Parts: sequence; C-alpha cells; structure tokens
Amino acid sequence: MSERKRIALLIDCDNVSHNSVEGVLEELAKYGMVNIRHAHGDWNNPSLSGWVEQLHPHAIRPIQQFAYTKGKNATDSAMIIDAMDLLYSKNVDAFALMTSDSDFTPLVLRILESGLPVFGFGEKKTPKPFVDACSPFIYTENLVPEDGEKPCSIKKPEKKDRGKLRGDTSLVKLLRTAVEHASGDDGWAHMSKVGHYISNNSSFSAINYGYKKLSDLIKATELFEVEMRNGGASMYIKDARK
Repeated sequence: MSERKRIALLIDCDNVSHNSVEGVLEELAKYGMVNIRHAHGDWNNPSLSGWVEQLHPHAIRPIQQFAYTKGKNATDSAMIIDAMDLLYSKNVDAFALMTSDSDFTPLVLRILESGLPVFGFGEKKTPKPFVDACSPFIYTENLVPEDGEKPCSIKKPEKKDRGKLRGDTSLVKLLRTAVEHASGDDGWAHMSKVGHYISNNSSFSAINYGYKKLSDLIKATELFEVEMRNGGASMYIKDARK
C-alpha cells in the first residue's frame, strides 16, 4: 500500500473475548497504524478482569461506562458516540470494530457512507448482518494464540481443502465474479484488481478459510489458471472454464 492508514480500534469488551486482541492488532498492522485503541466497558465488572490484563501491554485506553440501569447495555451507546466523535474529527482513515453485537450494524453503514472502511472482528456467533456490513470481517477464533505457545504465535484455522472450497457456492460465485470484473479482453485478471473488487464488495477474508493470502486460497480451489509475469512479481488469473 502506498499510504498507511490511521486506524481507530474500538472494542466492545462486553461482547468479545480478550484472547484474540493481539491477533487483531497484528492483522490491522497489515493495513496501517492503529493510533487509537479504545476499550469500552464497565471496568468495575469482574467479568472484564481478562481485558484489564491486556490494556497496558497493548497500549489500549479503557473507557469507563457505568451500567446505569440493570439489564441495559450502556456500552453500545458510549461506543457509538465515541465512533462518531472520531469520524467527525477527521483524524482517522479507517475503523476497526471488535464486537459480536449486530446492534453496531447501523454504525458500520454510517461510517461506510463517509468513505471510510470498517474492519470487523467478532466471534463466530456474530449475526450475519454485522458480518456482511464490514469490509472485511474476521472471526476472532482464528486469531487466538495456540495453547502453550508465545502470545504472538497465532492459531492457524483449519485450512479448507479443494473439495470444501469448491463446495462453498457463495465463495465460488464471489471469486468468479471478481475475476470476471477485473479481467481484460483476454480474460486474464491481475491479482491485485481481484483483491480490490472483493474487498470493496464483501466482508470476505481468506483467513476465515485457513489461508493467509487470497492468492493462496485461489490456487487451492484449482478453479483458475494462474500465470506469473514480470519475473514472478505479478500474478494473473483466468477462469479455467474459459
């Protein structure tokens, strides 16, 4: 990327585990600098003790939100206000929301309307509307350190093989559509253009399928012809059916 984004990470500590926070920060480092790190929750609540231990090591700022009414989640409102303040400050280029709560879907849509991308991170229980709204969305279970390994050693999700990838009709349709839109008259598409199309039109992440890179996943499907050009620096793909 020619320009590093300034990313604001907002964490809903009531609805997501602390175990994957290091993996989330490592993933966001691929896109830019996470210069704002806010963790929202009622820090008087013993259930957030795990999060307390993560604050200082990762330079995360705790944002206190008291539970004014029993049974009501005041954290949501506070986090939305925080996001809107940051949006209007124009000091960030992208947002990352770490939550499993679909109530934040309207917030994602509002941020997208302002032209800023939203990276979503949540558990596999996260409702589909929120998952689909983000670009991309990564399940935090895929970013948890392996037991007994160093904190920076991220768990590798189960890599789906050729059969499982081809059996995922939504995935196959997404990949073929992306290649079709990114291809030239000869049917060949530059890998970067395919990636841009997918990121602009879906919440897809290769990590959720067990692959570090989109290019590795595409090769594994064996649905496309692959050609390396410019001395192996550029990857082009073409639908094998054509």
